[in-house]
Amino acid sequence: METHGRDTILSSRQSTATRRRIILFPLPFQGHINPMLQLANILHNQGFEITIIHAEYNSPIHSNYPHFTFKSISDRFFELATKADAGVILQYLNRSCEDPFRDCLTGLLAEYGEGSVSCLITDAGFHFTQAVADSVKLPRMVLRTSSLGCVLAYVALPFSSESGYFNLTKEDSNYETSVPEFPLMKVKDIVKMTNNPESMGEFVSDMLHQMKASSGIIWNAFKELEERALETISHDFSIPSFTLGPFHKYFPASSSSLIEQDRSVLSWLDNQAPKSVIYISFGSVALITESEFQEVAHGLANIGLPFLWVVRPWIVPGSQWLEALPEKFLESVGDGGRIVKWAPQQDVLAHPATGCFWTHCGWNSTLESICEGVPMVCSPCFVDQPVNARYVSDVWKIGVFLEDSFDRVGIKKAIKRVMMDKEGEEIRERITSLKEKVNLSLEEGGSSHQSLKGLVDYILSF
Repeated sequence: METHGRDTILSSRQSTATRRRIILFPLPFQGHINPMLQLANILHNQGFEITIIHAEYNSPIHSNYPHFTFKSISDRFFELATKADAGVILQYLNRSCEDPFRDCLTGLLAEYGEGSVSCLITDAGFHFTQAVADSVKLPRMVLRTSSLGCVLAYVALPFSSESGYFNLTKEDSNYETSVPEFPLMKVKDIVKMTNNPESMGEFVSDMLHQMKASSGIIWNAFKELEERALETISHDFSIPSFTLGPFHKYFPASSSSLIEQDRSVLSWLDNQAPKSVIYISFGSVALITESEFQEVAHGLANIGLPFLWVVRPWIVPGSQWLEALPEKFLESVGDGGRIVKWAPQQDVLAHPATGCFWTHCGWNSTLESICEGVPMVCSPCFVDQPVNARYVSDVWKIGVFLEDSFDRVGIKKAIKRVMMDKEGEEIRERITSLKEKVNLSLEEGGSSHQSLKGLVDYILSF
């Protein structure tokens, strides 16, 4: 995998930043922790000292980052119902972390001394931190770990039961129609985003309000992918935006994964033909039913192509790992398929044998696929994933949306479109072009390179 950190951006540390400290605070989920730690590494290589405040739940592995200072705070996550909707979970964390975070931040500022901390950078989802930062007169910037398009969707979509959208089912005539407030999305897409529109709406409103009150927004994105969205957000939010992503491309492949990776898959990939393997991973959080799991298995068996399938333990509720597979599935696919609990995804996507990524369309996964020029099959599950999937399939046209959930016939058709049909060749050309734009954005004078320089100068101005 090509990287750009050592010989371009990160090679010239900003001497004026030396000994100035930044305090960062990620949401405690892998898709949020990873980009925050990547951003911390980027800023550390620009000369800043780094302190990470983090919740007890999903604690980062401190020993992997000896150059950072870590402070853990109580989050009472164990008191939360395990099946709560995303909006409920996020609002709960904004309440449960408030007092511990305020105490921790106040103590750190006293310890470090006046003027030694340049700013606070929190996940945009921790919206309560704006009031805390204001109370101690510390500039707060936010890291938004989604696409810019997702924020535009959040601004436009009506998260309320009164909208009438969230009560619709497949049997309703409007289920397949576009949503007037954000026509890229279909009604069936926003139904997937949340099971509790009121809680989700409350969270989104609070987050957007406090993003606008912040000192600036940092995006794990690059300008060329979402230029129009960046123009709209820069106008509507009236604060600086810094698109310095993709963060993971600043360094050689490394992992902040909270799940142990099975690296033996790379030697298996070495024995496969170029662009022949379907890589399947639905992320670190999503759950699927037993029937959906079996449809995935049948779809993979029916297409007859080699596959690498990431199956997290308990991804099927009530099943520890592979118990729900169809009878004799493993015997029938033989060495043509590998199933693992977790994989080194960046390395897998960069491998010449990988021809397609069947993904949940989390933003990190979407970016990683773009960076390696790997076409996607999209099966979004919740929150921002349906938005990302629509951009992948309908705007950037670098993948295929699996429209009808997990159905073995639809699965085979979607994979065939990407891997075997002429449409797949055109998709591959478009995503290869985006891969080239990513690389250019990170080079000296490129948009992400310039955005990082602008961010460093901006932080030093506080």
